[in-house]
Amino acid sequence: MELIRRIGQGDRTAMKAFYERHQAGLFHFIRGRLGDAFEAADVMQEAFLEVWKAAERFRGQSSAKTWLYGIARNKAVDRVRKSARVTLRDSPDDTVADDGPSAQAVLEAASDAARVRHCLDKLPKVQLSAIRLTFFDDMSYPEAAEVEGVPVGTIKTRIHHAKKLLMHCLTRATSGTK
Repeated sequence: MELIRRIGQGDRTAMKAFYERHQAGLFHFIRGRLGDAFEAADVMQEAFLEVWKAAERFRGQSSAKTWLYGIARNKAVDRVRKSARVTLRDSPDDTVADDGPSAQAVLEAASDAARVRHCLDKLPKVQLSAIRLTFFDDMSYPEAAEVEGVPVGTIKTRIHHAKKLLMHCLTRATSGTK
């Protein structure tokens, strides 16, 4: 929050620190949505520019990271709309409990990082994004839901199905069948 306050006062050093802290994760988040590194880099720069312009209006109702990812998500959606591309969305199902395998069980199922990457690449984009936000970017389900602009139940559903698909893929990869 302190960095955002300083950015709002025009502190370029604070902006640089904020950028360095978040740029790698944000780039992966945006690239996962757009599928194109060049477009993702453009959208990422637009998001950071928006932070620079809007930091003085940030009220701290969410974490700075959640706020940034929400801005980036909106910029990515705008980019998709402008290019007339269609994105797939899954429908929310708030009734599904998160009773799938734990994250630890999924990760223990594959000690080989290449197998994990291979299986992650097979996930639908919306599920991969939910996994990245919650497990790799360490966001809570409500924070991920805010970033994605969907109900918390939708994030739970996406993660539930993603963990099942990952476990299935990793189990098949370990048994030698593909």
